[in-house]
Amino acid sequence: MLPLLKTMRPRQWTKNGFVFAALVFDGTLDNFGGRLISTLIAFVLLCLMSSAVYLMNDLSDIESDRQHPTKKYRPLPAGTLSPTVAGIATVIFGLGSLAAGLALSIPFGLILLAYLIIQIAYTFRLKHIVILDVMIVASGFVLRVAAGVAVIQVQRFSPWLYICTGLLALFMALGKRRHELILLGKGAGSHRAILREYNLPFIDQMITIVLASTVVSYCMYTFLAEGLPDNHAMMLTIPVMLYGIARYSYLILVKDEGGAPEEILLRDRPFQATLVVFAIMAVVILYLL
Repeated sequence: MLPLLKTMRPRQWTKNGFVFAALVFDGTLDNFGGRLISTLIAFVLLCLMSSAVYLMNDLSDIESDRQHPTKKYRPLPAGTLSPTVAGIATVIFGLGSLAAGLALSIPFGLILLAYLIIQIAYTFRLKHIVILDVMIVASGFVLRVAAGVAVIQVQRFSPWLYICTGLLALFMALGKRRHELILLGKGAGSHRAILREYNLPFIDQMITIVLASTVVSYCMYTFLAEGLPDNHAMMLTIPVMLYGIARYSYLILVKDEGGAPEEILLRDRPFQATLVVFAIMAVVILYLL
């Protein structure tokens, strides 16, 4: 059970926290308890579905992971987890979470289904297409936000947040590709064929473009989104957002981290403090001003 749990990657379940975006940024308190319970259930189901996807990915990448300096220690390539057990768990988690999702909410269940189909396509084809591969990774975060919207009746949630989420996720995906290029060096292409299509100058240029777009999109959200306080107090979160993005950029461009965004979230204290400050400011502005 321990190798199976490890392959389910519970550390990466933090990504599913994006499902709470609708609950927080909708800025309404009516039936908050019921909305919170629905969102928590959606979070659990997303964790099960994403675990099914991680198992599927590891099953398809066993041989290439054995050539990777760190991934070779994962249970499947290391031989501590049976591929048969992993395959059965994939089916149970995938179909089980999908059935429960449809029971919770038809739109939410359809989003889970779309996420599963996209991830299957990514695993067996789309991850081999340059640029599209990182865009597909980013789309998973947008679907997580949409899943949160699907399980509650939003009133003030702005579509601008889909754009901000997609750009932010694309930034993280590019940072992960950059880390892989640096870590694997000349052998990067032998581990992941798509890495032959990337180089550091191109990725750094793309990161610059995406970063600028992210900042502009978030500023536009604070200026133009409907449902925000009329005094435009949400603009006060812009400096905090800028520091958070700058801190993450520092970690991936100077410290050569970024291979696992969830590790940065769980380890880097300044980044954690930034997220806490941003969350407190957003809640105060949306609910108390």
